[in-house]
Amino acid sequence: MKAEIISVGTELILGSTLNTNTHYITQKLTEIGIDVLFHTSVVDDKKLLKDVINTSLNRVDLIIFTGGLGPTNDDITKEVVSDTLGLKLILDKSLEKEIKEYFLKTNRIMPSNNVKQAYIPEGSQFLNNEVGTAPGIYMNWQGKIIILLPGPPKEMKIMLNKYAIPLIKQDSIIKLKTINTIGIGESQLEMILKDIIEKQENPAITTFAKEGRVDIKLVAKGNCEKKLDEDLNKILWKIEKRIPEYIYAYDNTPIEKVVYQKLKENNMKIAFCESCTGGLITSKFTQIPGVSEVLDRGIITYSNNSKVEELGVDKSLINSYGAVSKEVALAMAEGLLNKTNVDIALSTTGIAGPTGGTKDKPIGLVFIGIALKDHSFAIKCLFNGDRITIQNRATLKAFDELRKILK
Repeated sequence: MKAEIISVGTELILGSTLNTNTHYITQKLTEIGIDVLFHTSVVDDKKLLKDVINTSLNRVDLIIFTGGLGPTNDDITKEVVSDTLGLKLILDKSLEKEIKEYFLKTNRIMPSNNVKQAYIPEGSQFLNNEVGTAPGIYMNWQGKIIILLPGPPKEMKIMLNKYAIPLIKQDSIIKLKTINTIGIGESQLEMILKDIIEKQENPAITTFAKEGRVDIKLVAKGNCEKKLDEDLNKILWKIEKRIPEYIYAYDNTPIEKVVYQKLKENNMKIAFCESCTGGLITSKFTQIPGVSEVLDRGIITYSNNSKVEELGVDKSLINSYGAVSKEVALAMAEGLLNKTNVDIALSTTGIAGPTGGTKDKPIGLVFIGIALKDHSFAIKCLFNGDRITIQNRATLKAFDELRKILK
């Protein structure tokens, strides 16, 4: 199935609002085996939108609209789509009642213009909006699937996942598997898997580069669930055999959760002392429910003085090698291990930028120290990007090093 996503809204064209909906919808459609061929954004203009709709009807099987479903005059998507398709808009009394009840729950009276949202094109069905007043629309028109979703991302995501995608998928069985990899670039990964990817049509194999990692998505389509499972497992086995050292999880399990599960299995405790990452590692870790079983503490030792006072780092090490050094990263981790009753201590120290870099110690230089009861070590990393990107990549690398130790 070929698809196009049409985003309606002058604010998108002017750059006043970032269009995250298109990215999200494309990702979700790709996961279920639908080829998204076009992204189109258009201002709130009836004639221009009508032209876009007619063009789209001639080139794809599935059209998903976002935006323009509100109660105001510039919310024109539903009206223009209905007019273009030659469909009447009909008042749905049950929908009108739901919208009124939505306002009553917040002790408000529904403005008269919100009634506009209770009209749906003849022959269509509305998609429930659990967090807003604008219902979505689903219709199958002359063999084309047309879906209208609200613009606010929170409303759109719930409606897409809970109501729209099940309707799109109903004609065939689609099986998905995502292999999460780290420590290898997308181009290198594709070269290693080139023969497998080129020979394979169903399941289809695609790679997606993310910040510091690469996902491999397998999408199998057919009518026999048992055969699809067999085909998926066969390709999965081939890929696992080829790149075992780079696979850290499946189906988008966060790497910090993988580390948490391994620590829990081994009945181990961990502590962090962070400088350049500023608590980001600890923050990621504490988002996991139940992490208190394995996490003892997280300390932000940003200044040189804090490294000395909190971790017992020798001043002479800092004076000789600098705070951003392998020696200091190691001393930080060992100092935290000695101070606590944990099994593993991890430290970070680096230059996140955008200033502070030198020829010998450029921006993006990060040292990660790891201390265990029987041995300790530190690794040198060099990351590209802005300050946030460097901090994120250092955090990801820290969890990956822990994963490898615990593996």
